[in-house]
Amino acid sequence: MIFKTKHFYIKFIFFILILLQGCQLNEAKNKHGIVFLENRADKLKINYSNTNDVLNIIGEPHSKSVNNQFEWIYIERVFSRGKFHKLGKNVLTSNNVLVLSFNKYGILKQKKFLNKNDLKKLSFTEEITENNLAKKSFVEKLLNSIKEKMYRNR
Repeated sequence: MIFKTKHFYIKFIFFILILLQGCQLNEAKNKHGIVFLENRADKLKINYSNTNDVLNIIGEPHSKSVNNQFEWIYIERVFSRGKFHKLGKNVLTSNNVLVLSFNKYGILKQKKFLNKNDLKKLSFTEEITENNLAKKSFVEKLLNSIKEKMYRNR
């Protein structure tokens, strides 16, 4: 019979492995933010494009700068399924940030495109900001401790 030959089992296992390998392609992508941000950013011209052009090409910004109302920030993150050695975990394939600065008339004066490698070079401060609003008064601390003691024995 054809099913009892040694070569058939080897061919069958080889066929299954190829079929499963095809299922592991990086087709499944999880996208967040503006898709193809770099291509859209290339369409913008400094000292020519204005805020309306940016809204038509890219859309509303994800956030605006806290310090400067004329600075818009766009984000793109793309995850894809990892290879066999990553056991199918999501892997960050692209992490792009576009920062656009406008003058007071709404004309684009600067665009800064940061990719995954540029973001690794950024440094953050180690200082800790104290939050004076979250500090509790003596009475509030006392009442919270009494409340914890009351409900602890239940």
